[in-house]
Amino acid sequence: MRKLVAGLFITLDGIVDSPANSPKKWSNAEMAERIAAGVAQADTVLLGPRTYRLLAQFWQHQSDDIPMACFLNRSRKYVVSHTPDNLEWQPATLIQGNLAEEVAKLKEQPGKNIQIPGSPRLVRSLLRLGMLDELNLNICPVVAGTGLRLFDDLDSPLPLQLVDARTYTNGVLGVSYRLVRLTGGTK
Repeated sequence: MRKLVAGLFITLDGIVDSPANSPKKWSNAEMAERIAAGVAQADTVLLGPRTYRLLAQFWQHQSDDIPMACFLNRSRKYVVSHTPDNLEWQPATLIQGNLAEEVAKLKEQPGKNIQIPGSPRLVRSLLRLGMLDELNLNICPVVAGTGLRLFDDLDSPLPLQLVDARTYTNGVLGVSYRLVRLTGGTK
């Protein structure tokens, strides 16, 4: 079964939607290599509508000479939204049904990992449903104070197993966690 892998920039206080932890502000060559390695293991992208629009504005106009542009522009994109959306950045499919059922179908299809770049509300929903397999966080050395917190509104413990941790020269801590079942095994 395919893995569902999310990647987010996050502040020390758990904020995922602040200019304080903008990927543009914190990304460097070391991080780009690690992100590229994760992208190489994926062939599908799952996005929320806001992230889809933000990524489409920039990446669809970039050359395939840029590895991330090549990946995002050529990969099948699934956009989770309750309202119809204009999906001009193709190939893209709208998911409007039951999130758990639709994601389970995606995970059963043949292929590589399914990547979720950004889309913090979607990531939070998938965490709540226990459907996320891996969570990659770039923890920025800053406290934002206000904003959307990744782990708010989770109503039960979320056991995680550390898979990898790296400290980058810019002070960002890159960590990868695998979600663990409460019975002790990994998903």
